[in-house]
Parts: sequence; structure tokens; C-alpha cells
Amino acid sequence: MKPLGQLIVICGSMFAGKSEELIRLVRRAMYARKKIQVFKHALDDRFHHSAVATHNGVQIDAVPVRNTQEILNLLEPDTEVVAIEEAQFFDEKLVRLCVELADAGKTVIAAGLDQDFRRQPFGIMPQLMAVADEVVKLRAICVVCGRPASHTQRLVDGRPAAWDEPTILVGAEDHYEARCRNCHQVRRVPAHLRRRLWRPQKRAKTPPQSAKLGEKSA
Repeated sequence: MKPLGQLIVICGSMFAGKSEELIRLVRRAMYARKKIQVFKHALDDRFHHSAVATHNGVQIDAVPVRNTQEILNLLEPDTEVVAIEEAQFFDEKLVRLCVELADAGKTVIAAGLDQDFRRQPFGIMPQLMAVADEVVKLRAICVVCGRPASHTQRLVDGRPAAWDEPTILVGAEDHYEARCRNCHQVRRVPAHLRRRLWRPQKRAKTPPQSAKLGEKSA
């Protein structure tokens, strides 16, 4: 019987534990004696050029690649599990590849940022999440207030980054923080995006109870 493939997408802000979760799933596959190949986008060289690494120093070997075609060139036919780190940096062809691999009975694990520093969908992540069998959405802790954080705050010289700065800037604690939606900030947001579609309505004042009773008695 043909094995049942699956596509698992791990997403969230920076410092949410995406790499840790990918490593955990890869290690489970290792214990099950599955043949595994791990890839990472070559742009991510923060901790190690040829490894998926967490902020805490935990790592597994990975092959750095620049695009989907390089993954295709390196894939071995008997591989059972394919893990891909920093999926948001890849081209749209990766979505199709992940679906085809899962349809062929392989387990595909893709991890990446679902939003950029502006809180906008990042690259191909929305498409990957839409076709996934399972989406693992992780949250970090806001460094300002300590509440759950779903957003990535970019800092430039200690100040929030401006909207018109480049989307991709590879870095860690030197450039980024995890923030909740109340504490996240972006400078120079375009005027049309600052306009609110919805504003809370002010409630009409309710007359005091004593005044209502007085009206009835009269």
C-alpha cells in the first residue's frame, strides 16, 4: 500500500520556537529510522552555514540551497522525510514541490515566518499554509509586556523600522524582537493603511435608574 504523505507547516514570529519544532519532528523521524533530507535557504547564515540552529544553540545538519530547483537537484528518490527551513525566502515553485512530494507519500516539514516586520503575509507562506495538512502556529513572548507575541519587531539603531525598508534583513536579537499586537510598531506607515475600516462606537448614555422611576410615578 502506498504510504500516506503529509505536509506540515510550522509558522509564527521570530523567537517562537519554529526551528526547535522542526528539529523535534526531524529527530522523531530519525528515531523511526526514516531517510531524511534537511534543507535551509542559503540566506540564513546567522548561526551556522550548513545547519538548522535554534537561538539556544540546538542544531541539526542541513544543506543550504538558494531556490527550489536546487532542492530538486539534490533530492534522493528513497528519501521519506523532507524538511525545509526558512520557507518564506523560497520561490513559488516550492509550494508545488511540497504538494507533489506529499502526494508521492513523503512527509514534508516546512518552517518559516508567516509575517514580515510590517505584519504583512511573508512570501509564499500563505500558499503553503493553505495547502498544508497541518499548520503549527507558534507564538513567542512579547519582550515589552510579557504577553503572547505573534509579530516580529524590527529595530534599526534601537528604533522601530520604517515601512519602506527592505523586507528581508537577516538577523537575530541585534535587529529583531518578538512583540504582541499592542506593542508592535512600524514608522512611516502609508496614509491609506493608517485609515481605520472600523472604529468602536460610543454607547449611548443610559439614564439613571432613579430618573426612570420618577417618570413612571408621574
